[in-house]
Amino acid sequence: MQNAMTQSESAPKPEPAPFLSINNIEVIYDHVILVLKGVSLQVPKGRIVALLGANGAGKTTTLKAVSNLLGAERGDVTKGSIEFCGRRIDQLNPSELVKLGVVQVMEGRHCFGHLTVEENLLTGAYTRKGGRAKIRQDLEMVYDYFPRLKQRCTSLAGYTSGGEQQMTAVGRALMARPQMILLDEPSMGLAPQIVEEIFDIVKNLNVKEGVSFLLAEQNTNIALRFADYGYILENGRVVMDGEAKELAANEDVKEFYLGLSKGGRKSFKEVKHYRRRKRWLA
Repeated sequence: MQNAMTQSESAPKPEPAPFLSINNIEVIYDHVILVLKGVSLQVPKGRIVALLGANGAGKTTTLKAVSNLLGAERGDVTKGSIEFCGRRIDQLNPSELVKLGVVQVMEGRHCFGHLTVEENLLTGAYTRKGGRAKIRQDLEMVYDYFPRLKQRCTSLAGYTSGGEQQMTAVGRALMARPQMILLDEPSMGLAPQIVEEIFDIVKNLNVKEGVSFLLAEQNTNIALRFADYGYILENGRVVMDGEAKELAANEDVKEFYLGLSKGGRKSFKEVKHYRRRKRWLA
């Protein structure tokens, strides 16, 4: 009896299921164009996972496959499956996903330009149940994370800066009280100082609010600084993955995505030449 108990106590505990699991999916547009080719990745609960790669690698398509927004662009997940909290979600509609706690912040911000900043934020709470007091409390939470939005709350969103619109888009997602945010190219078109500010806020939301993030980003350097784990996409395939610190220190990643090598910084022309020798595609 004692031996049985000892063996039971020493047996390894099963690892928890991933929060988000993308399993060998393929995506085809217009029934012809194969964009994703067997992509698999996982996002553990409470972590920031970066999806990296050049423009056209398939990052945005991956996020839209999760949030089920491909249909509007005549795209379909033709193979594989996507699960959230152990439940298959690739057949749900986007509004059902929001109610489950999965919200996407689209590339290019997409604020309602004719509404004020505060009205934009309140649209994020449209699917929620509960009284106005709770929604107002969450609105103040958003303003705590984005003080600039409180200053501009009565301004039309279409007349705010690119950084303020990106903050509005993230704040609107927060108003849905998500468990996971799919964040697409948050640095696009923004000044480095604003990009740094937004990634600092993302990290704070992850740590303090427990929001998990899957973010698609071309800026490999800043993404790996703030993420816990990363996947690199090339031509619709995952070609490399690992802990963010390991990827940032990897010589191939430095050479092909940061323009750096042991010999120092390389010109764009040299990096373009080096891409032909990618060891992971050999």
